[in-house]
Amino acid sequence: MRFWFALLLLTLGSCGPSNGGGPVNVAIIGAPESLFQQGVRLSPAAQHLRAASFEGLVALDPGGQVVPALAERWIVTDDGLSYIFRLRDGTWPDGEEISAVDVRRLLRDAIRRLRDTSLGLDLDKVSEIRAMTGRVIEVRLSGPMPDFLRLLAQPELGFVKNGSGSGPMVVSRDDDAMLARLSALPPEARGLPAREDWEALARPLNVRAMSAEKAAEAFSRGDVDLVLGGSIIDFPLAEAGPLSRGTIQVDPALGLLGLVIREDKGLLSDPARREALSMAIDRAALIQPFGLGGWQASTWIVPPGQFSEPPYPAQRWQDLSLDQRRATAAARIRAWEAEAGEKAQIKVGLPAGPGSDILFRQLANAWAQIGVAIVRAAPGEGAEIELRDNLARYSSPRWYLNQFNCSLKAGLCSPQADALVRQSLEERDPVVRERLLAEAHAALVAREVYIPLGAPVRWSLVRGSISSYLANQWGLHPLFPLSQPTT
Repeated sequence: MRFWFALLLLTLGSCGPSNGGGPVNVAIIGAPESLFQQGVRLSPAAQHLRAASFEGLVALDPGGQVVPALAERWIVTDDGLSYIFRLRDGTWPDGEEISAVDVRRLLRDAIRRLRDTSLGLDLDKVSEIRAMTGRVIEVRLSGPMPDFLRLLAQPELGFVKNGSGSGPMVVSRDDDAMLARLSALPPEARGLPAREDWEALARPLNVRAMSAEKAAEAFSRGDVDLVLGGSIIDFPLAEAGPLSRGTIQVDPALGLLGLVIREDKGLLSDPARREALSMAIDRAALIQPFGLGGWQASTWIVPPGQFSEPPYPAQRWQDLSLDQRRATAAARIRAWEAEAGEKAQIKVGLPAGPGSDILFRQLANAWAQIGVAIVRAAPGEGAEIELRDNLARYSSPRWYLNQFNCSLKAGLCSPQADALVRQSLEERDPVVRERLLAEAHAALVAREVYIPLGAPVRWSLVRGSISSYLANQWGLHPLFPLSQPTT
């Protein structure tokens, strides 16, 4: 405890230079107060801060690969049903030794708190957690899950004991400046050999959450070394201002970018008309104003490549030209207008931002081609269709399907799809398991619960002096490596 108190004092005074470079200044896009968000639904800023200060069994490195954290090593049984972790030799902030009994309780508590979230659904394969010896813990699964370690590395599964975490960084909060100051724990506090010159070489971090516009301006002025958390909503701001001292980096992100159907009334009461809206969109034209080379468009909820053997073509309606698709869609809309006696119009929910402005114009143009007018609203203000922009936690069809589970009440859903996903949880035959997930996807597509656009967009601004940044599929960029000595 004395060590942690001394380290906290060091952190509070860590604004001065370290190794001649001073703190690394990081901006994460979001509302200023979102940096200190608590609970199980964390903002991107809070996810990054939590990952830096509350380790779980494993963590992610800058490239998005799983690395040791509280667990120094692990084995996976041949059947893929048992993960056995050996914990590192260390202590919690209160001075108590890290033990398997503690970690079992903390992991159980974390999973219980996440129960009503999509991440909780992702963890449904966890069937048992056992403390085997003082420093060995076993996690058993109901069925194999190749990406289970990546799931355990999520920030929400970092352990909190008596209000504190085990690092790898210690955080002090400046409420007046809405700023977090982070200092890396020395190697010996993380179960590693001591390094005499640690304090001279390790750099502290100053982390803020701010709007995309302010973050881009701060980067252009040289006040910020790294901007994280940009999305398609604010991507046009990445190109604002002189960037001769930095670089735009775009993650090859996995996940969902599209439009979720909030209700099935009026024009949207029939799956065929919901499909008509999706058919009318030229996805290549939609993204063209953004100038994003290599962006992956999609007409499916689950990209076919998520299956070991794609169970459906790369794109829907591949035998129809865009003009043919729009002609079919327009006929469905005209038939509804004749029956309903009113003009086709829908309210679309989009967050504020220059990227949203572009998306709205592109959607308005596409749907005008089939006779549908659109009105814009802010999310949560009665829109019938709203933007969905989520990063995948791991690579599996099940992640995509879980985002539409009826228990989440996020929009239209399919109880049949949910039942098939549940059935897949205990299936050990990979061929049968994928068949069940493909059938679940087909059930969601038949319901037309979602209008896919493509992969989510995540961008960063990275100063040339930042050597530990790597673009990755998961859009999480750990803060701890930014503090590490480069010599």
